[in-house]
Amino acid sequence: MRTGDEYFEDLKKLKPNVYIGGELVGRDDPRLRPGIRVISTTFELAESDEYRGLLTEKSHLDGRRINRFTHIPQTARDLLLKQKMIRVCAQRTGGCIQRCMGLDALIALSVACWEMDEKLGTDYHSRFLRLLRYYQERDLTAAAAQTDVKGDRALRPHEQLDPDLYLRVVDRNSDGIVVRGAKCSITMAAYADEIIVLPTRAMREEDKDYAVAFAVPADHEGVKLITRPVWVRERERFKAPFAEYGVADSIVVFDDVFIPWERVFMCGEWEFARRLALLFANSHRHSYTGCKPAMSDILAGASALVAEVNGIEREPHVRQKISEIVGTGELAYAAGVASAVFGTKTSSGTFFPNEIFVNVGRRLVGETIYHEFNVLCELSGGLIATLPFEGDFIKPETKRYLDKYMRRSSKYSPEEVHMCFRFLENLAASGMGAWYQIAGVHGGGSPIMETITLMASYDLESRKELAKYLAGIRPTLDQSKLLKEEPSGLE
Repeated sequence: MRTGDEYFEDLKKLKPNVYIGGELVGRDDPRLRPGIRVISTTFELAESDEYRGLLTEKSHLDGRRINRFTHIPQTARDLLLKQKMIRVCAQRTGGCIQRCMGLDALIALSVACWEMDEKLGTDYHSRFLRLLRYYQERDLTAAAAQTDVKGDRALRPHEQLDPDLYLRVVDRNSDGIVVRGAKCSITMAAYADEIIVLPTRAMREEDKDYAVAFAVPADHEGVKLITRPVWVRERERFKAPFAEYGVADSIVVFDDVFIPWERVFMCGEWEFARRLALLFANSHRHSYTGCKPAMSDILAGASALVAEVNGIEREPHVRQKISEIVGTGELAYAAGVASAVFGTKTSSGTFFPNEIFVNVGRRLVGETIYHEFNVLCELSGGLIATLPFEGDFIKPETKRYLDKYMRRSSKYSPEEVHMCFRFLENLAASGMGAWYQIAGVHGGGSPIMETITLMASYDLESRKELAKYLAGIRPTLDQSKLLKEEPSGLE
């Protein structure tokens, strides 16, 4: 396994293909460092005595000790530990841990490649296993590039005026394929070792050129990363862990990029595009039942802290508001636990979470994220958006006034009050705060996508039969399916 320093040194060896503000930069650009620090945490904790048991696992391929962020779940316990690991890591970094994207892409490929081979006689799963061994041996990270730019949302891929608005195959030969297009809103692409590309939606036969999946090094020839880093204002004196972390998202451009066949995992199998897209989405939504509860932990803790600083921590309405954040986070986590316990062993051997429970949990946090931030803002007051700059708390001519007028509860010194509100400013009134709010709605799929998946998966007909029985329309009630249902994860 790698260390955080080794990961960064490997990044610096990648060819420059990252653009920030139109400027070509290397991976050592300081604007990328906050996001790199987040990923580095996943290596550092795996090396520590306290966290090693959670962040490492034995590979099901060869038994070697690997980072859990490269492990394909084989049991319900694996899913539970994955969820717990993500919550723990996200708490330490103040939010999104980012590295789960690559893991969820691998999990999706592990299932879809096997199923395509079963039905179509392809050779994708053996290719996938070679990629997985390579990935585990080198302890790699990957960005999952799924979201196409999509153009006119009312049109299918093959109907777009510009055919490149969904990533597509433009050429094939005996050595591989050539792809053209772009994927957007791709987190951590600028500091990933690899980019794993997946289809974004269901396809029809006319869309078969768009049914493509592959993996390439992040600096592969023809790949360009147009990147938007996000971080909080650098601290001059009042250092804090939250201020050290950030994120970067990219539009990943594939400018007639050649992909060798051994790195291709779908090419034209349009009937499996929806399956692969949902496998990633549902696995990633399981990851969200770890990271979004961590975000609720942070918001609940910040709300409780500022309530105490303001001296209102015992007020019943304050406790009620904080309990709403707590309830959201724990319900989402419980949905993730249930999805693991009621998960299933796929034909590939991968243990996959129950899609009903992961979508329930993910939709819940997507619909409540702004309410959680609203609670924090209500309890904090407007100061989190109007706080003087840090320098005013340092320079003697202004510091003496702020030390006098920033006083709140006697439990906290003026400096501690300042540090509390500086954290709240970073958390809720900064570029990072806006990123976390919007990612809370759209990351892993907007709430409407969870609704679509739920309504496609939920057995509504049997519930109608229940209603008919209770209404007296049907004389009997068949509950045999429910009676036979057992949580396979308890075996």
